[in-house]
Amino acid sequence: MAKEKFQIDEGFIQLDEIIKQLEQEDVKLSDAVALYTKGVEVLKECRDSLDKVEKELIILEQDGEQNGSF
Repeated sequence: MAKEKFQIDEGFIQLDEIIKQLEQEDVKLSDAVALYTKGVEVLKECRDSLDKVEKELIILEQDGEQNGSF
């Protein structure tokens, strides 16, 4: 099965939910570690997605400059 494409908006929602769970007073240490680990994974996917978009924008800008569009 192919990996589902990461959606950055969903990633931000997941991070928000993880933070809310971590802020609960009754969260067990083992659960906190698991949540933190998941949060780091989601954050990396968000960062990778933003990096990809930034690179695409740079390429578009360079193409526009070469074609005299900007």
